[in-house]
Amino acid sequence: MFEFVVGVGLRLPEGAGTLRPGMPERSAQWAVATLADVRETWVCGAGWTFTARYAGLTLTAVGDTRDRYGHQEDRPGLTDIGLTRDPYTLAGPSDCPVVLNGVDLFGHPADEVLDALGGRPPGQVRLRPAADGGYLAEVRMSA
Repeated sequence: MFEFVVGVGLRLPEGAGTLRPGMPERSAQWAVATLADVRETWVCGAGWTFTARYAGLTLTAVGDTRDRYGHQEDRPGLTDIGLTRDPYTLAGPSDCPVVLNGVDLFGHPADEVLDALGGRPPGQVRLRPAADGGYLAEVRMSA
């Protein structure tokens, strides 16, 4: 089970640790590598990004974000964590629970999840429903 904890980060399954805002790339990759194969990737404005696939989910971690135009503050360390479901699994609940405030985000239709969260998620968390409006396709937390 993955667990998003506002103000703490993302607790990983199988006791692999917690991805915490501001943590360095090497520490974040090390924790995730105990679960899955880590692949480096690229995101505009980020110093580092990696992904890993686990139980039908893709974890994305982004860090050392910079704003070359100076509109936003540069943020060192881990700044954004996301979990995305494989598109072919969106018709039903996920095999791996992803929890926020005791609610399995990928285990119930999006409207039920929003009701359980009081109509909207906490400010740092963003939810993206599937195109058909059924289950959630993605959840992201910004540091």
